[in-house]
Amino acid sequence: MRKMKKKKNKKIKKLKKKIKKLKNIKKIKKAKKIKLKQNKEISATELNLRISKSNEQKPEIKKIKKQATEKKLYKPKDYIVYPKHGVGQILSINSKTIGGIEVQCYDIKFEKDKAIGLLPINKQSHLRALSTINQINKSISILKGKPKIKRSMWSRRAQEYEQKINSGKIYELAEVVRDLNKGTDVIVDQSYSERQLFEKAYERIISEFQVVLNLSHEETLRKLDKALKRNQPQVNLT
Repeated sequence: MRKMKKKKNKKIKKLKKKIKKLKNIKKIKKAKKIKLKQNKEISATELNLRISKSNEQKPEIKKIKKQATEKKLYKPKDYIVYPKHGVGQILSINSKTIGGIEVQCYDIKFEKDKAIGLLPINKQSHLRALSTINQINKSISILKGKPKIKRSMWSRRAQEYEQKINSGKIYELAEVVRDLNKGTDVIVDQSYSERQLFEKAYERIISEFQVVLNLSHEETLRKLDKALKRNQPQVNLT
């Protein structure tokens, strides 16, 4: 009987040991699972942090480029001719930032338009210096000449006159004024477009004559009108 009890006790002890082992194994497995989950969560957060860092927009450092240096042909207070606008005076030379580039510009005042324009120094080839006294005298002789009117259609002639005006060349301006001059301010046999082209060229040439000859506006008008024989009293031969 005692032997039997001992055997039973041994078996019970063995079973208890096995149960403990199994419980320990289960605990270890649970602990491993928890660690795995924690590791996964940590790695996920690390990935998110990395992604967010890579996605972060770094502030752009914009470098302002400078325009290639070019020798200034004109200085403040100089008078120049800008073909599309006529005579202007340079007020100053300033640096402006245009499209991320630092550009040196002429500030030009156009008295007739009551406007101030900007022209980059690297575009100064569009400007020209005022005419010389010799060129003004030659222009006056052109104004005194006989008008040369072509027989082509007015639309074609108007285009040619417009090109001559916008060329900014003093002799071509004088030719337009001479050819469209009707000898009077009274609108006679002259279309609206003819009148406009004449006035545009007439005002441009007056403004240049005035500055070069250092005359008042009225004196310049008289000089020009004398060359063109404008507004002179008609001699009645009857």
